[in-house]
Amino acid sequence: MISLYASLTDRLSRADWLLATLARFVFAATLLMYFWVSGLTKLGEGVLGLFQPSVGAYAQIFPKAMEAVTYDVTQLSIFHWAVVVAGTWAEFILPALIVVGLLTRLSALGMIGFVIVQSLTDLIGHGGLEHKETFGAWFDRFPDSAILDQRAFWIFVLLVLVIKGAGPLSFDAALKRRVPEA
Repeated sequence: MISLYASLTDRLSRADWLLATLARFVFAATLLMYFWVSGLTKLGEGVLGLFQPSVGAYAQIFPKAMEAVTYDVTQLSIFHWAVVVAGTWAEFILPALIVVGLLTRLSALGMIGFVIVQSLTDLIGHGGLEHKETFGAWFDRFPDSAILDQRAFWIFVLLVLVIKGAGPLSFDAALKRRVPEA
């Protein structure tokens, strides 16, 4: 019985391709549209909306600064604009790169940083610290707090991609096959 168990689990231990591929699939199935729709809410009008984010974009990313200037974007600095534009683009580019498996480790690392900044903004900027159910707690009986519980799972999936890479069904793997090993 023990040797049968060891034989089965040994095969799973060698299935690194499966873990990486499933991590990208889970990301695509659960988070891709979340980030894309969030990015869409930040775009301004027309084609130039990529460079002129909506007022809502500033309010989402810099809630306290926007409140301080009574939601007049023209009173914010070039720094605010650059962060909002970069954050908006990141919500489209990084998830797309992860799903197709291109620069996956770097993209997943970028998404981890994005999720951390997003969580801090939700907690500090939007007052999530004041709502125990939003912030949550680990090792309690409630698995659905928006910050500690959900985002721990998001970061875990992304960490799998940082450590394991994209897997064999990816642009990363195709490019690696084309480059001769040194």
